[in-house]
Formats: sequence, C-alpha cells, structure tokens
Amino acid sequence: MTLDPVQIWTVIAGLAVGTFFIRWSFLGLLGDRELPEWAHRHLRYTAVAILPGLIAPFVLWPTATQGQTDPVRLAAALVALGLGVWRKSAVAAILGGFGTLYALQYLTAG
Repeated sequence: MTLDPVQIWTVIAGLAVGTFFIRWSFLGLLGDRELPEWAHRHLRYTAVAILPGLIAPFVLWPTATQGQTDPVRLAAALVALGLGVWRKSAVAAILGGFGTLYALQYLTAG
C-alpha cells in the first residue's frame, strides 16, 4: 500500500496540531492559575510512572542481544534499583548500575 504524499503530510499536520493543543491546554489555559491540590498530588508521581516504562524495554528486551533477556542487564538494573531505594540518590543508582553493567560484561566476556 502506497500513501500519497498529501495524505502523509495531512496526517503529520493533524498530529502536530493535536500535540500543540494538548500542550496548550496545560500551559495556555492553566499557565497562570493555581492547580488544585489533588492535581499537584497526582502530578508528583508522573516521573516515577514514566521512567520504568522507558527503561524496562531496554532491560528486558535489549537490542544489543537481539531482544533476548540478558542476565547482566537485569543484575545491573536490580543494583541500580537497590541503590536508589537504599541511598535515595539518583546519582548513586546511575553510577552503581553503570558500574555493575560494565563490570559484569567484562567478567562474562570471553
């Protein structure tokens, strides 16, 4: 099935307009108003909800192993999670996961 360039650009323009209005609804309509307390409470967890969704596919089905789960990456993710919970520090979690990933890759290469 081939798409006409006009159809493609119409879809792209429609998505651009839709994205603009979704963002404008928060920034343009609500930008100068105080949000209710319940909205602040829910928005506080946005990053916590999004980050696992972004990271999990790279841990469970990494492209480096053609989508096969890799125990080294799982171990590094668990170390990062443990350090993040224990130390309450994103930097410690990142450095610990990074160090574990490369140390285990070095030890298991062969």
